[in-house]
Amino acid sequence: MSDFSEELVRPTTEDEQGETCVLSGTGMCFPWLQKHIETVATGGKREKDFAQTTSACLSFIQEALLKHQWQQAAEYMHSYLQILEDSDSNKRQGAPEIIWRLGSEILYYHPKSSLETFNTFADRMKNIGVMNYLKISLQHALYLLHHGLLEDANRNLSQAETWRYGEKSSSKEVLINLIQAYKGLLQYYTWSKKKMELSQLDEDDYAYNTASQNMLNHSWKTSINLCALIQIPGVWDPFVKSYVEMLEFYGDQDGAREVLTNYAYDEKFPSNPNAHIYLYGFLKREKAPREKLISVLKILYQIVPSHKLMLEFHRLLRKSEKEEHHKLGLEVLFGVLDFAGCTKNITAWKYLAKYLRQTLMGSHLAWVQEEWNSRKNWWPRFHFSYFWAKSDWKDDKTLACEKALVAGILLGKGFSTENFLIVTDVSLAVVQVTVEKEATAICFWL
Repeated sequence: MSDFSEELVRPTTEDEQGETCVLSGTGMCFPWLQKHIETVATGGKREKDFAQTTSACLSFIQEALLKHQWQQAAEYMHSYLQILEDSDSNKRQGAPEIIWRLGSEILYYHPKSSLETFNTFADRMKNIGVMNYLKISLQHALYLLHHGLLEDANRNLSQAETWRYGEKSSSKEVLINLIQAYKGLLQYYTWSKKKMELSQLDEDDYAYNTASQNMLNHSWKTSINLCALIQIPGVWDPFVKSYVEMLEFYGDQDGAREVLTNYAYDEKFPSNPNAHIYLYGFLKREKAPREKLISVLKILYQIVPSHKLMLEFHRLLRKSEKEEHHKLGLEVLFGVLDFAGCTKNITAWKYLAKYLRQTLMGSHLAWVQEEWNSRKNWWPRFHFSYFWAKSDWKDDKTLACEKALVAGILLGKGFSTENFLIVTDVSLAVVQVTVEKEATAICFWL
């Protein structure tokens, strides 16, 4: 077992050999552990405290990992491997998983690590920790995928798919489903490449028809793997996207719609904004009615009010014939600009400036006041301070002007309070902008 790290540990120096130190089973010197391996007197005899040794090693490994000291962590692992011989059966049974997690982390980042070293370590850990065989196989496959070794990853997953040990359990069932699903993703990747190649062929060509039939046959098993997984409550974004793409490609629009609808609305699944994003994208491709699109984005708005689709949501609401949608359209714009990551979104400011004018001209002053009342104590300093006025004017004059227009409307006569009175003095930064061909002085509050 220790062979996996023999390539990684540094040679013992003469200085270290001269010190009183602890030797591992491979003859490596560990002066750091000496003070932690105490002996206890028992009936005139002294023996090492085994549990204290392994506990100290584990602490040192964890500390070395936190500090990214991969070399030192590898050295400690030599000594920690003795946990596999612990007399405590509970510790001995739990050790393989701990060793795998720590060892794989070290080998992933260690500068001397290689693919061959990692593969050897993973294979040995599968045999030592048979209870963790499926977990290790899945993580090993993901490691291979990370290095672009798709065939090796697929072979690894195929071996794990047929592996059986002990009694069936729900946890094993989930792992097997995951393994089958990732195998399905690999098959989907191959299918996707073939689809791209197919798009470059002439539809009347014999090669096109042959390739189409091969893709159809190949996709069937992939669909089964992915379909089985996404019926289990959870977050399966990449699997759902892949499965839906295949269903759409083969013309099963009803099947794709059913999958996405269940993924978004089934209460057994956790709340997931991506589920609504995927459903919206599908419905948009299907040219679904505006009301249907609005209903999907309305839920997304409740989950992620700053999502980039919210500006599209605003446009849909603005085109609606319902007054409640027009009111919600104003709320959505304010909601987007509540977030720091959207403060320089010039499209959002343009929409808000234009929609504020339309709303006020439509005699809906109460809508604006309702949104502004909850923000008037912090938006001026958050958006319209002298600092932001200078910064915006320097970086993007168009953005500065749009913000200035919004500030002028919100802080103007109709919305003045004792705290936000618009006066012309040194406390205001004035930016000249043209609004509907008339020069208007718009003021930023400091």
